[in-house]
Amino acid sequence: MTERIHPTAAVHPGAQISDSALVGAYVIIGENVKIGPGTEIGAHAVIEGYTEIGSENRVFTGAVIGSIPQDLKYMGERTEVIIGDRNTIREFVTINSGTVGGGGKTVIGSDNLIMAYSHIAHDCRVSNHVVMANGATLGGHVVLEDRVIVSGLTALHHFVRVGRLTMLGGCSKVVIDVPPYALCEGNPAKVYGLNVVGLRRNLIPLENRNCLKKAFKLLYGSGLNCSQAIDRIRGEITQTAEIKHLVEFIEKISEGKSGRAFQK
Repeated sequence: MTERIHPTAAVHPGAQISDSALVGAYVIIGENVKIGPGTEIGAHAVIEGYTEIGSENRVFTGAVIGSIPQDLKYMGERTEVIIGDRNTIREFVTINSGTVGGGGKTVIGSDNLIMAYSHIAHDCRVSNHVVMANGATLGGHVVLEDRVIVSGLTALHHFVRVGRLTMLGGCSKVVIDVPPYALCEGNPAKVYGLNVVGLRRNLIPLENRNCLKKAFKLLYGSGLNCSQAIDRIRGEITQTAEIKHLVEFIEKISEGKSGRAFQK
């Protein structure tokens, strides 16, 4: 193991580092850190706290993972950062650990690209195949479902939830929940339509895309309120997997199970 750790790195003896992991120059790794096979930690990165990083991740120069939450309520409790596999975490990304009030964990899935200077705050849940472009910022308790794209310099208010395959435009201010499959941008951000390009790239069948087009027309172009639109979506549109997910996402908001109001 030692020959795969640069001699200038400061690695606590209690850290658990796979024999196939690589640790670069001047890296600092704390006592309660676990790093899985094939993961590479770039120069000057800091991995601290109760942090677990899975297999085949790449962490670039200056990233700071596992630092305490930027939350005045935090009083030193044990909280965690859990990161999956095959993620790319670019230069100077910051990822904070969770808080007791948020379940104690900040969780990042697998196959994500988190670009330089992005920030993931305490208790966030980032799913799989997510892209966060340079300078994207997540407040505490934010949820990003699979294949969300957050463009550069976009900021998400705490407790916001963003549905799968949604694209958030650059320099946007997102303060309320955004449904799946949407194109959303602005200050404050608004939904402008269906993410057709994203649906095509992810091989969603044409029939299913057409169903989503009809659903978005009812939600955003009919003058109906959300409940009325959902009733018509159920009654008039084929219930594909995507339609079911869209309806479920919106219903969770109306039932008070999500952090902030539906973006409409």
